[in-house]
Amino acid sequence: MTTTRLYTVEDIAALPDDAHRYDLIRGELVCMPPAGYEHGSVAMSIGARIWNFVREHGLGTVFAAETGFILRRDPDSLLAPDVAFVRAGRLDHERDRQGFARIAPDLAVEVISPSERAGKIRDKVEEYLATGVRLLWLLNSRRRTVTVHAPGRAPRILTEQDELDGEDVLPGFRLRVADIFR
Repeated sequence: MTTTRLYTVEDIAALPDDAHRYDLIRGELVCMPPAGYEHGSVAMSIGARIWNFVREHGLGTVFAAETGFILRRDPDSLLAPDVAFVRAGRLDHERDRQGFARIAPDLAVEVISPSERAGKIRDKVEEYLATGVRLLWLLNSRRRTVTVHAPGRAPRILTEQDELDGEDVLPGFRLRVADIFR
């Protein structure tokens, strides 16, 4: 029988800077190469629109890529979505300001990288939804689609002809899918 070492959030924090970022899913270390041009552009496109909307309506805090969220402990899960939103009143700014946020975001946005495999994407989706993320958007630049996930319901795939809706997580937020990929 082979035993696999389970990593902790503290192990991730102690890793040397090697130009990679790491996710942690139920103790399993997942190495992520730096984002490419298109990935970064699409993440900024959606992130800027969310940030502007949240700021205009005073809804909470928006986080950029690389912000780690501790979703669970023992085994540990630490994910860093490309964009995240936490509604007002949920953050403990004194506690969470140093280190990783100890809360599941209300909204997580992931831009699918060409190097990400279906199994790893599925693991992330399951972990986000199991640990309290209320809305998850997976952006696929190649297909120019957004897959919308929420707990307890089947995923919905939106195309460029559709409109993305913030539902009850970002009430009133609407964005044409085509506008994300310009």
